[in-house]
Amino acid sequence: MFNNQIQTHFQIFISLRADGEWKYRKRNYKQALNSFTAAIELSPKEKRCFVSRSKCYIQLGQFRNALIDAEASLAEDPLFPEGVYQKAEALYYMGEFEFALVFYRRGLKLRPQMVGWRLGIHKAEEAIIGSPIAVVQNLTKKDRSPVAMKYERTTRHLLGGFYEHKGFLEKLLKDEDLIKGVTKNGERMGDLLKNCITSLNHCADFWSQEKPISPKETSRQSKPPKPSLNTRKAQYLIKSFDEISRSLAAGNTKASLCKTEDVIKTVQGLTDQDCPIKEEIMCFLHSCMGHAYFDLGELDKAMEYHENDLNLSRQCDVPDATSRALANIGCIYAETKQFEKAIEFWEERIPYIHEGLENTWMLHEIGCCYLELNDPKKARDYGLRSIAVAEEMFDDMWQLRATVLVGQSELKLGNFESSVSLFEKALNLAELENDGMALNAIQKVLCFLS
Repeated sequence: MFNNQIQTHFQIFISLRADGEWKYRKRNYKQALNSFTAAIELSPKEKRCFVSRSKCYIQLGQFRNALIDAEASLAEDPLFPEGVYQKAEALYYMGEFEFALVFYRRGLKLRPQMVGWRLGIHKAEEAIIGSPIAVVQNLTKKDRSPVAMKYERTTRHLLGGFYEHKGFLEKLLKDEDLIKGVTKNGERMGDLLKNCITSLNHCADFWSQEKPISPKETSRQSKPPKPSLNTRKAQYLIKSFDEISRSLAAGNTKASLCKTEDVIKTVQGLTDQDCPIKEEIMCFLHSCMGHAYFDLGELDKAMEYHENDLNLSRQCDVPDATSRALANIGCIYAETKQFEKAIEFWEERIPYIHEGLENTWMLHEIGCCYLELNDPKKARDYGLRSIAVAEEMFDDMWQLRATVLVGQSELKLGNFESSVSLFEKALNLAELENDGMALNAIQKVLCFLS
């Protein structure tokens, strides 16, 4: 009984933190911020929660608060790498590029294997130097053919402000050390950069069909022509997606719901010629509806829309949407204590996952479901798999969570020595993370087992 109370107390904090991370991934930044705030109130010295809340503040445009939380994460450990990185990010978004560069470079010395440092150094230096110099340097290259320069002028016109971002990404691709690196989510930096550039090129190609540019138009200094019907629809959709995302992030669920319903009607009236990616957009909109109804507590309606997302994504072969829908459906089943169904959908999702951090989270959640179903052997197996992925990602926080899960499983299996060993390992990880609440809970469990 005593052991169950300790575990429950510890899991309240873990659940709040996990809830914040999940909502952050769903881009519900305001709700994620509230979850991290509640977790910090339970454990005021939990530095990772300060980092996570700082990220939320950045997404909400509250850069000064982001800096305050980043500095709070460094209060007891000024060399905490994630805190140093978050302070650099906050300074960067505040426009303090020189100071940001100092902390990016400091972080690189602390933990060189973290890819974010080099990316931060590049963007801070670019901001300090200024993009006009980079443009001049590009134009002085000798290997620029007239055709390439003509295409580039067209691309610049189409992409507008995004053109400089494209040039910056292309510059990063030339950094051999950077492209060999791996992000915290397990994705290779080279692949990530190429995918971003490819997406921008696709946008330019799409917009060139929506609003083709003739030689006369590029040389004219007059006002741009009135957008075509297709362009107006494209602009409407882009603006609508932004409004939906902002409403969800701000916790304004009803506004998001109304806007999404309106956009669904508009998209349904489009032809494939009007919108070549109509099916993918519909998948996204069904997912938005599902999230909105989930936040409103209307889980039946949430399930209906997430199932629509799943069915359409399978029909149109959109793997990312399929993965998203499987995750969301599993969450609803877990929320309603239907753990067997949650496991069914989450296990089906595993082959779709390509990011390490997402994988360790998914394996951990499946293991927790098996523990709830009183199947400690399978819970242990999934916990061990979660640990393995977390170790590959150098993620101490998820190693801690997965190790606690395996320790609980071993305890239920009657393997007391193994359980003690695992909780001792979890204790070391909690100390490394400076997680006061986890330390206290694990110490009580070890005291009970001794």
